[in-house]
Amino acid sequence: MPVPPPWRTLVVSPHFDDAALSLAGLLPTLPGPLAVVTVHGGPPPPGSPVSWWDSVCGFTTAAEAHRVRSAEDARACELLGAEQVLIDHPDGPYVTEGEGPDALDALLSGLAPTTQVLVPLGTNQPDHEAVRIRAERALAAAGAPAPWVYADLPYTGHLPEWGTPEASGALAASQKWGTAYQELTRRHRVTVERELVLSDEQWAAKRAAVLSHASQLAALAPDHGTFLARTGPLRAELIWSLEPKG
Repeated sequence: MPVPPPWRTLVVSPHFDDAALSLAGLLPTLPGPLAVVTVHGGPPPPGSPVSWWDSVCGFTTAAEAHRVRSAEDARACELLGAEQVLIDHPDGPYVTEGEGPDALDALLSGLAPTTQVLVPLGTNQPDHEAVRIRAERALAAAGAPAPWVYADLPYTGHLPEWGTPEASGALAASQKWGTAYQELTRRHRVTVERELVLSDEQWAAKRAAVLSHASQLAALAPDHGTFLARTGPLRAELIWSLEPKG
């Protein structure tokens, strides 16, 4: 019988930077050992042309982008006190049609029942939402508890009520920022499990982890503005727990 990994907390991060952007403040409050598993963590197929996103980030080849981003993630995980785990599944532009992150299902099904899994909400990010739904199904098939759901940033953090006690209620009503949350609440009773407005000390630590992903930051700015500002969308973090309805 395989021995389950020793992790007490497992964060499912769709891409290399999502855990640092979304949870760097709350991760130190969660039980360890801790791991961050990146779903789109695998190398692109040999000879793949560089994607639009990777070219905007300054890379000249797909292989270079993966190599640098993996190293950035290793540094961020070190700062977060987390083990780096990479699923051998490439980023979206490099995925062959019909291929899925099957190794994620296997990883989740082999966890100890006491491991708390965190998955992204998927605010206006269909690939994040697809990761959450896949993880939910894999855990349910394994008879494991439902995961916790974290607000993925900077996306959810553009909600005007972000960082206030009204954030969840505002997501439930917002047609611009709340559709993923509303989909979640149709199937689950959703309860705030952890919420944090970062102190200056916590912000400094989060900033260091986020800056580890230096290659990605300039490309995020056109859609997210001054998202690295102290008063921007990264200033607060939120995790919900789920209970099935019915």
